[in-house]
Amino acid sequence: MKIRNLVFLAAVAVTCGGASAQIQERTIRFGHVVQPGHPISLGIQKFAEIVAAKSGGKIKVQELGGGTVGGEAQQLSAVQGGVQDITLPSATVMGAVIKEFTLLDIPFSFTKAEQVDALVAGPFGQTLMSKLGDKGMVGLGFWETGFRNFTNNRKPIVNVEDLKGLKLRVIPNPLFLESFTALGANPVPMAFPELYGALESKAMDAQENPFSVVLTSKFNEVQKYLSVTNHVYTANPVVISKKTWDKLSSAEKKIIEEAAAEAGAYQRSLSRAASATARKELEAKGMQINDVPPATLAKMRELTQPVANKFAASYDPAVVKTYRTEIEKVRAAIH
Repeated sequence: MKIRNLVFLAAVAVTCGGASAQIQERTIRFGHVVQPGHPISLGIQKFAEIVAAKSGGKIKVQELGGGTVGGEAQQLSAVQGGVQDITLPSATVMGAVIKEFTLLDIPFSFTKAEQVDALVAGPFGQTLMSKLGDKGMVGLGFWETGFRNFTNNRKPIVNVEDLKGLKLRVIPNPLFLESFTALGANPVPMAFPELYGALESKAMDAQENPFSVVLTSKFNEVQKYLSVTNHVYTANPVVISKKTWDKLSSAEKKIIEEAAAEAGAYQRSLSRAASATARKELEAKGMQINDVPPATLAKMRELTQPVANKFAASYDPAVVKTYRTEIEKVRAAIH
């Protein structure tokens, strides 16, 4: 009886203390390419706070920002190899590993960020995340960089013709290259950490990014015009190395998942508020900002659609079908 009682008491102790016993002292390295003050950086800081609170201070998150550990593609490769723990590349960069992620990058697909929220939270987003395991990663949800706009040093973009011949830095991705070529620009792939210097030296005429990136990266110092097109919404899948993930206990995994979800909701909300604020700040700093006319946007959509159709035809048909079904639903529900 005494032995049985001891076994029972031991089992109770393990059950009661199991969760805390499963949490070890760890440092999670979370890399990104934007500058301090950007909503992604602030989101990672929020993630670190939540992880620290939920782990009793045992798990620390080290932010590696500003491209200090490489561009998005380099960091994604490092996460796949287990050299870095977490990163959140654009869906565009993720497309080099799993091409269906770039369905999110089809130009002029969304008019509101909430449409993307619904799309990635549903069957389409789940399908994308299910593909990560074979590539050495585990998905923790989607954050955002937001809607992208053009900046350049020549003139405001009012008509499609105003893009003609512009040396435009783009994320290294075939969909972006072909889409902007269809608009008449001269797109050049380049890693983000190299971009400011290229604009400053006039090796590049133009680039395209959301308001908050333009502001925190100080592109207003080297670009005069910003033309609002909202041509692509950049979603950022948050991915953790499978090598890191497999080392975590179930309690630690739960902490990381919950923190990523909570910090993600915070980050997206912050990003959307920051976009409006950043526009005002850029105007105050002397940047000339214009809203591109709807007729021009419609023409841009028309010119890029054949590119989108070409790429979709080369993707997994089942994923494309899910995407098209779900995007029609979210457009009908949120407009």
